[in-house]
Amino acid sequence: MRKEQIVEINDNPQYGFGQKVRSKKNIRNDGTFMGSEIGDLLISKGDVGYVNSIGTFLQQFYIYGVDFVERGRMVGMRAKELELVED
Repeated sequence: MRKEQIVEINDNPQYGFGQKVRSKKNIRNDGTFMGSEIGDLLISKGDVGYVNSIGTFLQQFYIYGVDFVERGRMVGMRAKELELVED
């Protein structure tokens, strides 16, 4: 089964509210982030933030609203784009 066919929401979310996470990749605006042009860099690989919300997309994927405090941005990200930061 391809990864995109896996239904993540059949399991518990990988990250919880308030957890400190790091972006595993650069995130660019796909047109869903208001106040920024399509293609603009929103989050850089290695930026650290905190899970502020957990939603779903297409009844298949969890979307984590991550508050990147230093950037002043809240960005929706998939679990595969994040890693847990151990304190």
